[in-house]
Amino acid sequence: MKAEIHPDNYRLVAFKDMSNDDVFITKSTVNAKETIDFDGVEYPLVKLEISRTSHPFYTGKSKLVDTAGRIDKFKTKYAKFKKEEE
Repeated sequence: MKAEIHPDNYRLVAFKDMSNDDVFITKSTVNAKETIDFDGVEYPLVKLEISRTSHPFYTGKSKLVDTAGRIDKFKTKYAKFKKEEE
């Protein structure tokens, strides 16, 4: 491995899956603006839309998670291009 190319500022960070409120702690260098108190310890918080506990590949369930309303935005945006049937 090349020397001095990897970050050295790893710390424990809480990642929260917003679709099911699952929280897990792991080491990361990510910048976080929020914090969370987890088991009496305060950690930097990173919010996720999907994680291993809600992703269909890992859960085995076919579930569509549309937290940002992307499908509705798409339909609204392209509704004006819809062909009119005669």
